[in-house]
Amino acid sequence: MKNKKTLVLGASAKAHKPVFKAIELLVEKGHSVLAIGQNTAEVAGIKIRTKAIPLKNIDTISLYLNAKNQRDYYNYIVEAQPKRVIFNPGTENPELYQLLELNNIKVDVACTLTLLVTNQY
Repeated sequence: MKNKKTLVLGASAKAHKPVFKAIELLVEKGHSVLAIGQNTAEVAGIKIRTKAIPLKNIDTISLYLNAKNQRDYYNYIVEAQPKRVIFNPGTENPELYQLLELNNIKVDVACTLTLLVTNQY
C-alpha cells in the first residue's frame, strides 16, 4: 500500500468524533498524517496543531469542517495542491468544489473512514 500523505483539517482529540477514529486508522494503515484543529492535542501520536503549517507533497486533505469554517482555508487548500480533497459527511460545499476543480484538484464527497475500512483510500 502506498503511503498517502494526508492533512486532516478539523482534527479533534475527542474520542467520540469520527475524525478521531479517522486519524487513528490513517496512522494504523501507514499513512503520514498532519492535523489541524481548534485545540492542541495528540491522537495516535499525531500532534494536532492550531495554526496552518507549511505543506509539501500532500496527497489528500480530509475535511472535517463545515462549509462556513472552510472559508478561512480556501487559499491554504489550493496552495497545498493536494491530489484530492475528501469532503466527509457534513462538510459538503459546492463553492469549494468549484474552486478546487478550477485548480485541477479532485473533489471526493465521501467518508474517510469508509474509504479506509474498505481499502479504497
